[in-house]
Amino acid sequence: MFAAEVIGTVVATQKQEGLSGRKLLIVRKLDPDGEITDDELVAVDTVGAGVGERVLVLAEGGSASMTMGVKKPPTNVVIVGIIDAMSFESYGRGQQKGH
Repeated sequence: MFAAEVIGTVVATQKQEGLSGRKLLIVRKLDPDGEITDDELVAVDTVGAGVGERVLVLAEGGSASMTMGVKKPPTNVVIVGIIDAMSFESYGRGQQKGH
């Protein structure tokens, strides 16, 4: 699992049956300081996230199938939470960052 920021959307009128009705979002991973990296992925949104929000992302096939309720989902990257705040106390900073 990792933290990311939603930076865009994907429109696909034709997609695999398991993705039918699912929103696809482009996310960029966050580094340990909460800054956006250049590492981009397309993720299936299961929580109603939008562009500009910071989210929790699972990038594991087994976890993706459990969150999507599909036996063999056609993805291994799923947004599973919207982040309200992040704390970096374990890095010695003792500060929180909102978004």
